[in-house]
Amino acid sequence: MAVLGLGLTAALAACATPETRVRNGLMSIGLSKPVSYCMAGRMVDRLSLGQLNKLNSLGKLRKRKPGDVTFNQFVKETRSLQDPEIIGVVTSSGVICAVQ
Repeated sequence: MAVLGLGLTAALAACATPETRVRNGLMSIGLSKPVSYCMAGRMVDRLSLGQLNKLNSLGKLRKRKPGDVTFNQFVKETRSLQDPEIIGVVTSSGVICAVQ
Protein backbone atom coordinates (compact mmCIF):
# COMPACT_ATOMS: atom_id res chain seq x y z
CA MET A 1 0.00 0.00 0.00
CA ALA A 2 2.86 2.37 0.81
CA VAL A 3 4.38 1.66 -2.61
CA LEU A 4 1.13 2.73 -4.25
CA GLY A 5 1.18 5.98 -2.27
CA LEU A 6 4.76 6.69 -3.32
CA GLY A 7 3.95 5.94 -6.93
CA LEU A 8 0.97 8.28 -6.87
CA THR A 9 3.08 11.02 -5.28
CA ALA A 10 5.76 10.60 -7.94
CA ALA A 11 3.17 10.66 -10.71
CA LEU A 12 1.60 13.84 -9.37
CA ALA A 13 5.00 15.51 -9.00
CA ALA A 14 5.83 14.66 -12.62
CA CYS A 15 2.62 16.41 -13.69
CA ALA A 16 3.42 19.61 -11.83
CA THR A 17 3.36 22.66 -14.05
CA PRO A 18 6.49 24.76 -14.51
CA GLU A 19 4.77 27.52 -12.55
CA THR A 20 4.13 25.17 -9.63
CA ARG A 21 7.75 24.00 -9.65
CA VAL A 22 9.05 27.57 -9.76
CA ARG A 23 6.66 28.65 -6.99
CA ASN A 24 7.71 25.73 -4.79
CA GLY A 25 11.36 26.44 -5.57
CA LEU A 26 11.00 30.08 -4.56
CA MET A 27 9.39 29.06 -1.29
CA SER A 28 12.09 26.44 -0.65
CA ILE A 29 14.77 29.13 -0.86
CA GLY A 30 12.90 31.18 1.70
CA LEU A 31 10.80 33.74 -0.18
CA SER A 32 7.38 34.34 1.32
CA LYS A 33 4.41 32.40 -0.01
CA PRO A 34 2.54 35.44 -1.46
CA VAL A 35 5.65 36.74 -3.24
CA SER A 36 6.51 33.25 -4.53
CA TYR A 37 3.02 32.77 -5.95
CA CYS A 38 3.10 36.14 -7.67
CA MET A 39 6.64 35.89 -9.04
CA ALA A 40 6.34 32.31 -10.35
CA GLY A 41 3.77 33.14 -13.02
CA ARG A 42 5.68 36.16 -14.24
CA MET A 43 9.00 34.29 -14.32
CA VAL A 44 7.62 31.28 -16.23
CA ASP A 45 6.12 33.62 -18.83
CA ARG A 46 9.34 35.59 -19.34
CA LEU A 47 12.25 33.17 -18.86
CA SER A 48 13.32 30.14 -20.87
CA LEU A 49 13.48 26.66 -19.38
CA GLY A 50 17.28 26.93 -19.36
CA GLN A 51 17.11 30.17 -17.40
CA LEU A 52 14.65 28.67 -14.93
CA ASN A 53 17.05 25.76 -14.46
CA LYS A 54 19.86 28.24 -13.78
CA LEU A 55 17.73 29.80 -11.07
CA ASN A 56 17.14 26.35 -9.65
CA SER A 57 20.88 26.02 -9.18
CA LEU A 58 20.98 28.70 -6.50
CA GLY A 59 21.85 26.13 -3.85
CA LYS A 60 23.13 28.58 -1.26
CA LEU A 61 19.57 29.51 -0.33
CA ARG A 62 18.12 25.98 -0.22
CA LYS A 63 16.07 24.48 2.56
CA ARG A 64 14.81 27.70 4.11
CA LYS A 65 11.37 28.33 5.50
CA PRO A 66 9.09 30.64 3.49
CA GLY A 67 9.73 34.18 4.65
CA ASP A 68 13.31 33.54 5.89
CA VAL A 69 14.98 35.21 2.89
CA THR A 70 14.42 38.81 1.88
CA PHE A 71 13.87 39.76 -1.71
CA ASN A 72 17.17 41.71 -1.63
CA GLN A 73 19.05 38.57 -0.57
CA PHE A 74 17.46 36.65 -3.43
CA VAL A 75 18.41 39.32 -5.97
CA LYS A 76 21.98 39.33 -4.65
CA GLU A 77 22.24 35.57 -5.18
CA THR A 78 20.58 35.85 -8.59
CA ARG A 79 23.29 38.28 -9.73
CA SER A 80 25.84 35.48 -9.29
CA LEU A 81 24.26 33.78 -12.33
CA GLN A 82 25.51 36.66 -14.51
CA ASP A 83 22.44 36.60 -16.78
CA PRO A 84 21.05 40.13 -17.29
CA GLU A 85 17.68 38.83 -18.46
CA ILE A 86 17.20 36.69 -15.34
CA ILE A 87 18.23 39.59 -13.11
CA GLY A 88 15.82 41.92 -14.91
CA VAL A 89 12.87 39.54 -14.69
CA VAL A 90 13.55 38.65 -11.05
CA THR A 91 13.94 42.31 -10.07
CA SER A 92 10.88 43.60 -11.94
CA SER A 93 8.73 40.67 -10.81
CA GLY A 94 9.79 41.15 -7.20
CA VAL A 95 9.05 44.87 -7.24
CA ILE A 96 5.62 44.34 -8.82
CA CYS A 97 4.76 41.48 -6.49
CA ALA A 98 5.94 43.30 -3.37
CA VAL A 99 3.51 46.17 -3.93
CA GLN A 100 0.47 44.06 -4.75
